[in-house]
Amino acid sequence: MTVVRTTEQPSEENFGRQSRIIAFVVAVAFFMQILDGTIVTTSLPQMAATFGVEPVAMSIGITVYLLTMAAFVPLAGWAGDRYGARRVFLASITVFTVASLFCGLSGNLTEFVIARAVQGIGSALMTPVGRIIVLKNARKSDLVHAMSMITWPALTAPVIGPVLGSFITTYLSWHWNFLINIPIGIIGLGLVLRFVPDQREQKVAPLDFIGFLQSAAGLTFLLAGLEFVVQGTTGLVPSFGLIAAGVLFSVIATRHFMKVDAPLLDLSAFKVQTFAMSTLSAGTASRVAINATPFLVPLLFQVGFGRTAISAGTYLLFYFVGNLGMKAITTQMLKAFGFRNVLVVNGLISSASIGACAFLFPSTPDIVIYCLLFIAGLSRSMNFTALNTLGFADIHAAQRSSASTLSSMLQQVSLLLGVAVAAAVLNLSRTIHGGESLSLVDFHWAFIVVSLIGAVSALRFLRLPHDAGAEVSRHRVNT
Repeated sequence: MTVVRTTEQPSEENFGRQSRIIAFVVAVAFFMQILDGTIVTTSLPQMAATFGVEPVAMSIGITVYLLTMAAFVPLAGWAGDRYGARRVFLASITVFTVASLFCGLSGNLTEFVIARAVQGIGSALMTPVGRIIVLKNARKSDLVHAMSMITWPALTAPVIGPVLGSFITTYLSWHWNFLINIPIGIIGLGLVLRFVPDQREQKVAPLDFIGFLQSAAGLTFLLAGLEFVVQGTTGLVPSFGLIAAGVLFSVIATRHFMKVDAPLLDLSAFKVQTFAMSTLSAGTASRVAINATPFLVPLLFQVGFGRTAISAGTYLLFYFVGNLGMKAITTQMLKAFGFRNVLVVNGLISSASIGACAFLFPSTPDIVIYCLLFIAGLSRSMNFTALNTLGFADIHAAQRSSASTLSSMLQQVSLLLGVAVAAAVLNLSRTIHGGESLSLVDFHWAFIVVSLIGAVSALRFLRLPHDAGAEVSRHRVNT
């Protein structure tokens, strides 16, 4: 397909600077989106009191958001090609921001659920289309920095969100957990209009409506089942029934995409080894470990150690600093050692830091915990950036939209799968020792299992060639 640019092309010497600005603009929108998903959970009890319902009823707002997002994310790549990535990205930010306003103004549970559903639609399009914009405007030599920039929100927002949400709910009101998105969204819209070029594809095929319905059903059922496993309120049979339905529809959708001439999602991206390894198999397992850790760590300190939320937030600050600290040297590390070595060695370091949490006790000196969480944050940041960058190192322009959409879909699965695995191990351990509530030993077992998953995934990256992604990392392999 031919790309049509309707704004002036930047000169060659300014292209690198332009790609960095665009990556920052996209990162602002991503930060708003991911922060919203982590900040809202802290205010559910106060929202329930306002709406006059039981706190457990508020979980429907989270579930509806998640499932609406799952239903529409397969459409993102096609929509970006058909209507222009810039235009769709602007629309997604607008929908998300306006829906956030109505979430904050909701007077009852029904209004809140409707607003969250609309918010989920905006969120579904934002991530894959934003990534497409970055990929279109970054040369391979700039890709590590660009992907590092848009990966930053996924690393920091889950750590900041609960602490910021608790502060806002305590000292302001729960409404501001949503209203805070309005200035961020307005700033994001202005930045997109100013810096992101208008690029559209020619000769875009008609919408593969059957493929859309099948893939949307597969992802929605799969994520619904995993969400119910995490909540633990519906029983195993309904949860695994939904997961089975999700797998079935996913298989049906895959067969459909392989048969039709113009599929909604081009699966040829999985023939590219670097994409397949970083999004499926080893990549999914690695993300399970990455995503389980932010779920387990706050619970360890609050439930296992009996610390306050503020105290737990202090520990998490060092995790957050570690996430940020690695950003300064990510490009240099990948250039010096290459993707293969970084993913193997850093993956093992990350797994070891997760496993070390199984040996923490309330009596453990704070300085030891701070250092451990700092190392865990460093290694998590490197792993996350390396995975997200390697996935697109060898993707051709024609595969870009589908690859971005597929990556977003699989990352949603790995996010919930990581939390589901951690929650399942916690509950299984509690059941085995007959406890009525979670105890410290349950968390220790959860960290051990997650650590083993991370270690196995790290070793699987040994299958990558030594020069994997070398054009992007600029790593020179000694022959």
